Amino acid sequence: MAKKKNITSQDLYGFYMDYVLEHNQQPKTVYAFAKHNNFEESKFYEHFASFNALEKNVFKAFYDNTITALHSSEDYSNFEPRDKLLSFYFTFFENLTANRSYVVYALDQHKNSLKSLQSLGSLKSSFSHYIKELGIELIDVKQDTLEKIQNRGLTETAWLQLLITLKFWLDDTSTSFEKTDIFIEKAVNTSFDVLDVAPLKSLIDFGKFIFKEKIKMG
Repeated sequence: MAKKKNITSQDLYGFYMDYVLEHNQQPKTVYAFAKHNNFEESKFYEHFASFNALEKNVFKAFYDNTITALHSSEDYSNFEPRDKLLSFYFTFFENLTANRSYVVYALDQHKNSLKSLQSLGSLKSSFSHYIKELGIELIDVKQDTLEKIQNRGLTETAWLQLLITLKFWLDDTSTSFEKTDIFIEKAVNTSFDVLDVAPLKSLIDFGKFIFKEKIKMG
């Protein structure tokens, strides 16, 4: 049988997930993995340096598929940041659910310490960039150092929330993971309610007004 010639990274993700679920372990060698799936070993190295490198990118692939799906919707670009993030969560976890057996395999042994899991590193980087690009309104602190701290705090908090949601989903036994959907909606809405700067801005403006008036009266 002629060997497969056009091997994409998506093909390799599929081959790899199937292999580890069937054998409950990584392939012993790239050579054996390529032979098992009928392609030249060199094709693997066109995309990844090792199985560990592939593993780190699987969750990034779930992220990429999510972003592609979101941008295929004409309505998404007009959403407010809150609705964009909700759409991201629901779509991302649909992707995870479609590959739940592999996700559980990859994460279950680390589910109580997901922050330190190396296979989520690429996902964290991409998700943090996504959060920055959402345009979530924060208080204008008018100081570069404080602004950097504020933005970093936002991305780290958002990442922690995603990890907590992932942990909840791993433990969810409800039909069609309905409880995870409820958890997502409540968590995202609560986060944005806490971040809502309009009431705080009004309070700050009111404080400035009182301060100026006292100076005038003084």
